[in-house]
Amino acid sequence: MVDAKLLPGTGRSDDSIRVQRGRGGALTGLREAPWGIIALSLLVGAGAGLGAIVFRWLIKTFTHLFSGHADYSAAGRVANPHVPWLGPWFLLLAPVIGGLVYGPLVQRFAREARGHGVPEVMLAVAQRGGRIGAQVAVVKSLASALCIGSGGSVGREGPIVQIGSALGSSIGRLMRLSENRLRVLVACGAAGGIAATFNAPLAGVFFAMELILRDFTAESFGAVVLSGVTASVVGRAAMGDVAFLQLPSFHVRHPAEYLLYALLGVVAGAVGVGFTRILYLIEDFCDWAWRGPEWLRPAAGGLLLGGLLLALPQMYGVGYPVLENAIGGRYLIGMLLLLLVGKMVATSLTIGIGGSGGVFAPSLFMGAMFGSAFGLVVHHLLPGTVGPAGAYGLVGMGAVFAGAARAPITAVVIMFELTGEYSIILPLMLAIVLATLVGKLLSADTIYTLKLRRRGIDIDDHTRANPLAAKPVADVIEPVPAPLPQDTPLPEAARRLVLSEHGVLPVTGPDGTYRGTVSARAAAEALTEGDQAPPTIGELTELPAPVTSDLSLADALHILVGAPGTGLPVLDDSRTTLVGWITHQTVLSALRPGGGAGPRQPVTDVRRDRSRGWRRSPRPAVSRTRRS
Repeated sequence: MVDAKLLPGTGRSDDSIRVQRGRGGALTGLREAPWGIIALSLLVGAGAGLGAIVFRWLIKTFTHLFSGHADYSAAGRVANPHVPWLGPWFLLLAPVIGGLVYGPLVQRFAREARGHGVPEVMLAVAQRGGRIGAQVAVVKSLASALCIGSGGSVGREGPIVQIGSALGSSIGRLMRLSENRLRVLVACGAAGGIAATFNAPLAGVFFAMELILRDFTAESFGAVVLSGVTASVVGRAAMGDVAFLQLPSFHVRHPAEYLLYALLGVVAGAVGVGFTRILYLIEDFCDWAWRGPEWLRPAAGGLLLGGLLLALPQMYGVGYPVLENAIGGRYLIGMLLLLLVGKMVATSLTIGIGGSGGVFAPSLFMGAMFGSAFGLVVHHLLPGTVGPAGAYGLVGMGAVFAGAARAPITAVVIMFELTGEYSIILPLMLAIVLATLVGKLLSADTIYTLKLRRRGIDIDDHTRANPLAAKPVADVIEPVPAPLPQDTPLPEAARRLVLSEHGVLPVTGPDGTYRGTVSARAAAEALTEGDQAPPTIGELTELPAPVTSDLSLADALHILVGAPGTGLPVLDDSRTTLVGWITHQTVLSALRPGGGAGPRQPVTDVRRDRSRGWRRSPRPAVSRTRRS
């Protein structure tokens, strides 16, 4: 066996150095190479798929624990077999007990887990660089499963979107990705969660692209698709490959029916907007009425929710069995309208008291009730001309969601995948487009963006939300400090770093191209290793997230926060040539009145010396005194 050759003065073998460089190259590839985002999207998709499996298991477990049934909404007003002596009156206690558990959990560990989740993800992508706390995934899983299992009349798409997005954000921040790629991973997590939960990979992709990322570039779309496919494969391996809702086959009997479907779309769009208004009206009432501690609010409000469940047990949990019964024609018009109004109030009350869950499934529920009632009415008025009422219920599901969320592509695709029904795709598309237009005419905001606007946040107005977003880095760029060639000896590099005002300097290769940065801290730690220290600073070079001259100052500031030292190099479009330098001070200068008009003058002037390459101009001496 031949020993590896040790490099003089290092005590390290050339093989170990090559391994270290190889690892660094792999990490750099994951951060910047095209294959890196592919690998990470597959990882996020697999994680989101597993998260969806666990989340659905938690909901099933808590539902059985609190109600004694797999889904109480279709069981009728019956007793919980665990406590049969309570009879149906357990419905008063289940939301209270659930609130006593998840209320303190959310208040203590992740307050953003309260509510329906999607607006928080949209805000993180639009204005926070895709940063979502890692604890959100765990807290949201438990809180939403407890809320739904104890009777909360909300859906599971909002929680799984937030769970998957938090997973994608955590992996991206662990890999120190740039903000653009971090946002893509957040969207990958959202797509994977939806795809695995509903066995709907296309719906997950378009939900993430249309509502979360709102960016249809080739790279982002490809990554989100791969994540959705991976999550679906994982989900199908555990839960099977069947349509989420089992509905009968429908078709259009007469061309005149398209006029009826168009009318359904118009009115359903108004119903979606009405649901949005009622949701925030009841939330405002709950805010006004409650004066106690926030952690106790879900339990106290649970008494009201329990009373509603006692009167209308079909509101318990998500309610998909009730939805299928409505599409199947098992309810009369009066009952359908009662269930429609009941779901609006029950979902709004669950969210208003501090519950955790989504609004997508409730909007489908309302659409099924309204559409089926509409179908029964026209069936009585035009017997023999129109198809079954269930067809109108199916179209109403997508139309009400489109009116509330204004996401027509997602609505069409998700209805097709949830039901597996293609025969009425044309009336479905017609009704959804009209519902979207009506929703836009009646409200400037969707059910998701209105929650943010009520907090003074407009995610579409980046300039108003962040004054730095409208200014590029080029407006406040500084001259580049003297770069260090990668073969600079460690002692010389340490001396140069001591004299630097930034605590970090750029590193260039033999051809003058940018190779990364080296910090004073890294050099100091290397010097303490003695004989084990590398001979040059090439091995200490780090590659921070790239900052280009056309990048916004808002994005540059996020990168600066996580970078070593107090500055970063500014690169050209090829990211190989140094064109300037940016610091926290230059970013602050852009916030001053008239700031950003020109570059800040550096403390030192870097000039080229013919004989020595780079040198620093003389600085005035600074006297130092010691306290006695």
